[in-house]
Amino acid sequence: MTGKVKPIPDRYHTAIPYLLVREASKAIDFYKRAFGAKEMIRMADPGGRVGHAEIRIGNSPVMLADEFPEMATGSPQSLGGSPISIFLYVKDVDALTSQAVAAGAKLLRPVEDMFYGDRAGSIRTRSATDGILQHTRKT
Repeated sequence: MTGKVKPIPDRYHTAIPYLLVREASKAIDFYKRAFGAKEMIRMADPGGRVGHAEIRIGNSPVMLADEFPEMATGSPQSLGGSPISIFLYVKDVDALTSQAVAAGAKLLRPVEDMFYGDRAGSIRTRSATDGILQHTRKT
């Protein structure tokens, strides 16, 4: 090949969350129902565990895979929780929070107007990826 390779492919950002979850196939389905995620790629091992998958929420990629304890990777459930939250800016935080709860998320903090001018609430995903925080900037 004589062409120049881009160090960061066009469809990616510099930093991309990579979630290790229990039952990644179910997590992907949840993200589709809750946030309208688009599945970009899924690679499963012969036993059906997801070794790597990529979804897109809005214009942002998210990578995820099943936990593989034999490779020293664990999900929030097996590790006793997660300090990580995914922050989403959305057009209608009330509607998307309701949609996520209907898809199986647990409401952690109801949507409310915040002192800094945004409207915000937080949830926990079905895979305990923990507190996906959603905001809408007030105009």
